Amino acid sequence: MAAATAAEDVSATQREEPVRDDAAVETAEEAKEPAEADITELCRDMFSKMATYLTGELTATSEDYKLLENMNKLTSLKYLEMKDIAINISRNLKDLNQKYAGLQPYLDQINVIEEQVAALEQAAYKLDAYSKKLEAKYKKLEKR
Repeated sequence: MAAATAAEDVSATQREEPVRDDAAVETAEEAKEPAEADITELCRDMFSKMATYLTGELTATSEDYKLLENMNKLTSLKYLEMKDIAINISRNLKDLNQKYAGLQPYLDQINVIEEQVAALEQAAYKLDAYSKKLEAKYKKLEKR
């Protein structure tokens, strides 16, 4: 009999668990009870609003990509302009370097002339100092 009692306890425990599942199923069935016309209309309204929302999200994403595309195009154009400016600057710099190389012999001559003028100026100062000494000696001799 003890074995029969144990079997009854196990079967009673197994019966209680399905009862709990049945209660949850019954609650779920109760939640589905509203009239089908209302549920259908609510579902259509929900799907319509969801479609509108998703359309808006996709449109916003599409507009973001178009904006990025336009920004990339403008950036590309700016870089092309900057490239052209850099090429022009490089070309002008080469021209200036060639002109400077052409003027270099004349600049060297100017430097040589400047050095000669400085030497001549020093000689003139020395001559002036010497002539002042001679004048001072002449005045001394004249006074005697």
